[in-house]
Amino acid sequence: MPKVTGASGEGVQAVTLALRILERLAEEGRPMGVTALATALGTTKSRIFRHLQTLMQNGYIQQSDNTDRYRIGFRLVALGRAIGDHLNLVTASSRAIRDLRESLGHSTVVSQIEPDGVRILSTITGKSAIEIGVRSGSLLPFHTSAQGKIALSFGSEALRAAVMNSRLERMTDHTITTAAALRAELEKIRSQGWAVAPNEALIGVNALAAPVFEASGTLVGAIAIVDSIQFIPEHPSAEQIARTIEAARTASAGLGYILD
Repeated sequence: MPKVTGASGEGVQAVTLALRILERLAEEGRPMGVTALATALGTTKSRIFRHLQTLMQNGYIQQSDNTDRYRIGFRLVALGRAIGDHLNLVTASSRAIRDLRESLGHSTVVSQIEPDGVRILSTITGKSAIEIGVRSGSLLPFHTSAQGKIALSFGSEALRAAVMNSRLERMTDHTITTAAALRAELEKIRSQGWAVAPNEALIGVNALAAPVFEASGTLVGAIAIVDSIQFIPEHPSAEQIARTIEAARTASAGLGYILD
């Protein structure tokens, strides 16, 4: 491994060293001391120590009890788990959203639940000459999106409570902005197994979403179709509903979820 020096570009060098420390601790699989890390990475003990303190303060590493050695921390473990869930959800959903797009012609998306909203992980554009959809990486609000309503309907009570107690921003005249109205909407979604958000985030656009569960039965995301409200009306067709639910069930099965 090349040595990490303090030459020009110190900010970039600092990031590089921090990442290499994390990589080395992960590769070692057991706690390491400052001297061992400095030797392995070809730099000084003082530089290693400063970086270790910063990483420890942010939860990415921990100091082993009663020793001067360091190991991977809870925050890095959680990050790795989140990345793994992301990749698994995309992989399990890939065939399902392709088939959904081919059968209905609308843009199809798969998204995951995050603390601040629903993140679009993957999209396939529709067959129409006029493209209507959402970009990968976009974070959708819970109360204005079909995917977000799925998260609130089938996700944790803590998440529902947090959103209900927050300010529900009005994005259009059709946006749900009261906790009572949102609660009633979520009850309907839990009963029917799918959600829509006609004109609620953007006038003229609608989405139809269904939940994706992992092996334990925990909600991990949603599959949705997105298009003009002309093509996905406020009350979607039976075929649109059935095929979207089936795509979500296929993705859930790919994650090990056993349907009743």
